Amino acid sequence: MALELDGKKLAKEIEQRLLHEINTDIEKAGRPPGLAVIRVGDDPASEVYVRNKEKACLRIGVKSFGLHLQEKTSHEEIIEKISSLNRDDNVDGILLQLPLPQGMDETLLLNSIIAEKDADGLHPLNLGKLIKGEKGPRSCTPAGVIALLSSNKISIEGKRAVVIGRSILVGQPMALMLQAANATVTIAHSRTQDLSSITRQAELLIVAAGKPNLIGPEYVRNDAVVVDVGIHRIQVTDSSAANHSYRLCGDVKFEEVSSKVSAISPVPGGVGPMTVTMLLVNTVSRWQKHCGLPFSLLDLLP
Repeated sequence: MALELDGKKLAKEIEQRLLHEINTDIEKAGRPPGLAVIRVGDDPASEVYVRNKEKACLRIGVKSFGLHLQEKTSHEEIIEKISSLNRDDNVDGILLQLPLPQGMDETLLLNSIIAEKDADGLHPLNLGKLIKGEKGPRSCTPAGVIALLSSNKISIEGKRAVVIGRSILVGQPMALMLQAANATVTIAHSRTQDLSSITRQAELLIVAAGKPNLIGPEYVRNDAVVVDVGIHRIQVTDSSAANHSYRLCGDVKFEEVSSKVSAISPVPGGVGPMTVTMLLVNTVSRWQKHCGLPFSLLDLLP
């Protein structure tokens, strides 16, 4: 029976640690940590993600600065809003919720967030720190994967790791973090030939392909560790699910693969909760720096 990598449980544990840190130092800081989340347009999934982030902020005492802008808002107006948050001393982290409406320049807008307040670790300076092995905000999903592996005492050093996906949000920083932990890393992607021959070599397989149920047991070696980053809503036609029109699944065929591997993350309840929690870690860490407090979260920033 494979070990299930429970991100929901770990996220709660880290939230309790963050709550303790905030309660301990808020009097000295003179204010709570502040996180601004900017959502542009009306993407339903983004609305859910932002709401979950706001609830997480409330649970641990982070002040949430939500900003919802219309889909037709100009780049200039968005940059003006971001600049205002850059100058606001009550804001420690700024997140631009992705994806943006079609036609918007993602790079331009992300780069307008100053590196000191980049809560998602995507500013070029923070990506550069990751490459150089310097501490700083880390991309939340891959940082959550590292924390999940560490908490389950799954060694990365010396392992052969394969990352499926090369996005700047997950795949690329994931590969860099694994390299920093001394894994031998291969990145596979949509143009990779004979994918299964590569993934079957992986002792550690991170799947961020964005394709539901892509990876079955024929893609994994016996006793591998599999982390599923994907999450998808699949239409349900089974009459027994009368109250639900869809179900959630990942990039991995969980039931089929779990019987073959040593550890696997479920969807939902695996990587997803960790992504939100690592956003909080980035924010509280920046709060500690901005307020001259002791750094106590460096072990959570790979």
